[in-house]
Amino acid sequence: MGTLARVRRVGFRPTVDTEVVLLCAACTIAILIVFIRLFLFQPFKLPSASMMPTLLVGDYVLVSKYAYGYTHSSLPFSPRLFSGRILASEPKRGDVVVFRLPRDDTVDYVKRVVGLPGDRIQLIDGVLYINGVCIKRERVEDFSYVQHGRVIKARHWLETLPNGVTYRAIDLVDHGSYDDTQVYVVPPGHYFMLGDNLDNSIDSRVLSRMGYIPFKNLVGRVETIVFSVDSESGSAQPTIRYDRIGAAVR
Repeated sequence: MGTLARVRRVGFRPTVDTEVVLLCAACTIAILIVFIRLFLFQPFKLPSASMMPTLLVGDYVLVSKYAYGYTHSSLPFSPRLFSGRILASEPKRGDVVVFRLPRDDTVDYVKRVVGLPGDRIQLIDGVLYINGVCIKRERVEDFSYVQHGRVIKARHWLETLPNGVTYRAIDLVDHGSYDDTQVYVVPPGHYFMLGDNLDNSIDSRVLSRMGYIPFKNLVGRVETIVFSVDSESGSAQPTIRYDRIGAAVR
């Protein structure tokens, strides 16, 4: 009887200790995940083709929330806990960013910064002009993608902004709705956003729906594609795009 009691005591204590350790570990991991999501990195899924070919529908991207500092837009549901931006750092021309829509700050968008405060932005025949000068633009091989089971080819360009940032853009149709625009003068503290898929993007060209984006509405900079799923490939099951996983976003 004494031996059995000793065995039970020896077996019981480690079980309790293990449960406590596991509970503490789970709490620590949960707190760490919340901290990382709030202050360091947050994942987003691309639901639309407006940033194609840089980002595709089904891409999961990681956004650095510390890149531009923190505002209420950095927090889930944008609670007005404080005003202004803490540890502010301004975005560079060419950055791909996530931001909150000014007219509804519960909605996230992903676009490219092309206009800085004070810039004059215009599109003429689908070509971007910044402060009266057209950007460098080089035609490359057509970009092909699958949509609703059909293969579509789009004119494909390599574009270079005045600060040397190079990225790819596509042009789907001639004389699109926003291929020729007014001159936009970017207000102080605001930025002008464009989608890389110029004919299929609601962006700062549409003043009634988006317009200029306030600095305070920036959530962070898109850094990396961490996962990608193609649901338009025509196969019965979604296809994982292994070649995109880990790719830096430029």
